[in-house]
Amino acid sequence: MRLADLVRLTSGSIRAHRLRASLTALGVGIGVAAVVLLTSIGEGVRRFVLSEFTQFGTNIISVTPGRTQTLGGSIGAFGNVRPLTVDDAQALARASHVLSTNAMMQGNAEVEALGRKRRTTILGVGPSFAEAFRFEVAQGRFLPEDDPRAPRNLAVLGAKMNEELFRGEHPLGRNVRVGGQRYRVVGVMQPKGTTLGFDLDDTVFVPTARALELFDRQSVFEIQVSHAEDASVQEVVEGVRRILIARHGDEDFTITTQQQMLDTLGSVLSVLTFAVGALGSISLLVGGVGIFTIMTIGVRERTTEIGLLRALGAARSQVLRVFLSEAVLLAAIGGGGGLVVGLAVAASLDLAVPALPVSYSLPFIVMSEALAVAVGLVSGVLPAMRAARLEPVEALRAE
Repeated sequence: MRLADLVRLTSGSIRAHRLRASLTALGVGIGVAAVVLLTSIGEGVRRFVLSEFTQFGTNIISVTPGRTQTLGGSIGAFGNVRPLTVDDAQALARASHVLSTNAMMQGNAEVEALGRKRRTTILGVGPSFAEAFRFEVAQGRFLPEDDPRAPRNLAVLGAKMNEELFRGEHPLGRNVRVGGQRYRVVGVMQPKGTTLGFDLDDTVFVPTARALELFDRQSVFEIQVSHAEDASVQEVVEGVRRILIARHGDEDFTITTQQQMLDTLGSVLSVLTFAVGALGSISLLVGGVGIFTIMTIGVRERTTEIGLLRALGAARSQVLRVFLSEAVLLAAIGGGGGLVVGLAVAASLDLAVPALPVSYSLPFIVMSEALAVAVGLVSGVLPAMRAARLEPVEALRAE
């Protein structure tokens, strides 16, 4: 049987039963559209979360209290032989390839200015924090270099905090009370937005030592080490480890590189994207059942046609090929339509709901179409085999 004859028989059968073929293809199309839409949303969320992390740079190494490798979870300062301190951060600044270090403390306290009060996040940081994490100052300056053990009571306000407290008045040089202590405002930050639910604009930045005193803590929450972009991360990590072990006498801390965090987060989000795509694939299985049903009915209706083909010399393999081609063509048509609809809906969501991250993933798009064709092929195997096994005389007699 020539290829032209195969195409003519396959397409002719579909045209002869347009409504039935359309409904069958629709089932597959809905499945493909669901896969494309769900994976687009999942991939968009994955890229959004990763971009939220990388906006602060990828050359940051974090040191936290507690050794998670043996204890199974960071137990903080309460389980350490020695807490992480501002002095530790100062010592780490001498490690190879290190550009700056920042000892950070985080808490929540009441902030008051001009008779206005509110509770907000207080970040105890060092003077290099803004540069290391790519924060920009809108007014004044960030926390200046000072005695790290006894810094002055200076504060920098997030953009939202400045608006809440001063309502358009000039804040520089004014006093604010943080947790009952008086601080002088030296700067206001540019708006940074919300990152993973944390509003960076609704914060007050104070020196780390002052934050430790404010919250009555001995250990900092974390030490961030910023290193040169072209430096070997492993070399920097080993340098940090050697210095802290020498100071603490034991490895009672955990070092996490930015790449480790991104790899872990990326793998988790990729699994979630695959999972939502798999949920959408259930619709494809329903479409496959539809193809199987229609092809089975088609074999029964076209028994005489099959007998005529066999009587004219068509081999069983050729009859098998005709019905398999029809099943695959139905699935491919439905899959193609589903792709168009899925991409169109995803694009519409992206325009209508800008806050919802939507991003197309070419591998998932190709996979969904390939899966649709595979579903058609598998669904058409049994009906096609049944058609191919019909004897010519018996098939012609069936009329």
